[in-house]
Amino acid sequence: MTNISVQHEPPLPAKSTLPTMYDLPSENPEEPGLPDQFHYFQPQLLDQTFQPRNWSPDLLFCGVDMNLYYDVKHPKWYKRPDWFAVVGVPRWYEQSDMRLSYVVWDEKINPLVVVELLSPGTEDEDLGETIAEKGKPPTKWEVYERILRVPYYVTFSRYTNEIKAFHLVGDRYQRAELNEGRLSVPEVELSLGLWQGSYKKRDRLWLRWMTPEGDLIPTIEEKEAKAQEEAAVAKQQATNAEQRATNAEQRATNAEQEATVAKQQKERLAAKLRELGIDPDDLSS
Repeated sequence: MTNISVQHEPPLPAKSTLPTMYDLPSENPEEPGLPDQFHYFQPQLLDQTFQPRNWSPDLLFCGVDMNLYYDVKHPKWYKRPDWFAVVGVPRWYEQSDMRLSYVVWDEKINPLVVVELLSPGTEDEDLGETIAEKGKPPTKWEVYERILRVPYYVTFSRYTNEIKAFHLVGDRYQRAELNEGRLSVPEVELSLGLWQGSYKKRDRLWLRWMTPEGDLIPTIEEKEAKAQEEAAVAKQQATNAEQRATNAEQRATNAEQEATVAKQQKERLAAKLRELGIDPDDLSS
């Protein structure tokens, strides 16, 4: 009989020793920046709530993780903001096509505001703490501040829940003063601040646009929820009104029945009195 050797796979290590998402890198070392769910949802919330009251939606463009080309002398240099907004530019490229990127020398209008969501691999550059290498493209801070001269630059950390806002004063960024925790952007009659609430079924602090007074600008989901709530209230009010009408009709029917019974009783009494030789009309006079 021939002995057959069976190779067995080594047992997997216990779950407690396996790496989780907190142990494994989520950034590409060659192109840092977190492609996580927060970086997907947060820009969506900014997009949905960026609704300036003094600008037509057809003259607004918001870019999410999109190449922003900024130097015609170096046409392949770009930055990729997590979110940015431009006002006064057609919503669609040349009024007809969806943008593949935003090319400032072609569009001729620079962003009004840029938002960067801090990541471990990009935080230093996002906050202007790195210096560009000679012969290499400038840092984000240099591009936003000195080349594009973006009026408002905001960073937000999901780890510390801290918002830092900068306003271009002269040719340099200065830390912007927040009013009740919000950055005022009068050019679009809006303010940008933190909101504790549920978005995409995740309750946390989110960065979102608000009115200058701090009132929330509703998202699509919030508008739908409000519409459903108002429809439910209207339906309940209609049901209540219908019930009140039914009750009133029932009371009227009851009153009519009581009047009929009273009339019948009066007629029987009158007949009884006549049998006794008494004229009921004489009693009523």
